[in-house]
Amino acid sequence: LVVRCKPFGKLLKSAHMIEREFEVMRALRGSAVPVPEMYYLCEDPEEIGTPYYVMEFIEGKAYLDPSLPDLSADHRKLLYDNMNHGLAKLHSIKPKSIGLDDFGKSGNYFARQLSIWGRQYELSRTEDIFEVDALYDWLSSNLPEDHSSDNLVHGDWRIDNLLFKVEKPILNAVLDWEISTIGDGRADLANQLMQWAMPVGMEGRGLEGINRKEFGIPEDLEYIEKYTRRTGLSNLPDLRFPLAFCFFRMSAILQGVKKRALDGNASNPEMAIKVGKMIPEYSRRALMHLGL
Repeated sequence: LVVRCKPFGKLLKSAHMIEREFEVMRALRGSAVPVPEMYYLCEDPEEIGTPYYVMEFIEGKAYLDPSLPDLSADHRKLLYDNMNHGLAKLHSIKPKSIGLDDFGKSGNYFARQLSIWGRQYELSRTEDIFEVDALYDWLSSNLPEDHSSDNLVHGDWRIDNLLFKVEKPILNAVLDWEISTIGDGRADLANQLMQWAMPVGMEGRGLEGINRKEFGIPEDLEYIEKYTRRTGLSNLPDLRFPLAFCFFRMSAILQGVKKRALDGNASNPEMAIKVGKMIPEYSRRALMHLGL
């Protein structure tokens, strides 16, 4: 078994929503998206000091570095294809068909998300960062029309939130659903591309400068085309705004991590401060992506 709980101490109102994780993974059990079986949710913080849930332990291999340095090119190719296929399967599930029709609010997905993460950023702000403020201003002024809000959105779809079978590169479990909701699936696709645009290493966890062809890793366009075919879309999705938004959201997430470290409430204070230094870099990359 695995016990997953909220961090101890004071948290932002909508942070670390393990209750959402429990609900969505329980609903997805038996679907085309592999998840652990969920056994017990305790929302009472008095029982062990913080809310928690108990789930099935899944055997699997976790990868933190998307360049997968210890694997062969053929192995990487298969793993990335499975990751792409898994995302397409997720976005092919209608939330209503698994009892999640009321899992998210109605209305423009990106407008709602920008409001949430803008508020989270302000509540955890420790200093003024020009790049973050400039990016937020652009996003606020360029919100797209409501494109599609009927996908089940994971919210943080990337390689380090997935487990693969030990003996072969097949997706075995999708984890970390705490910011999942119903919304625009482009956000999940853009989130992967956002990560890959960052520097190689444990702070950026990106693919910048990697010879992807040599490594057996698809270029962004190839990955998008595969996703488009698998989801039955007639055109390639427009990812300009979604990608910029994902960069901002990561800046906001890291700002929250940094604030918890400064408040003495981080599980790994040293790492929290280290990744906190990447806050302006994520927003700077978004501004470059937008040509600003």
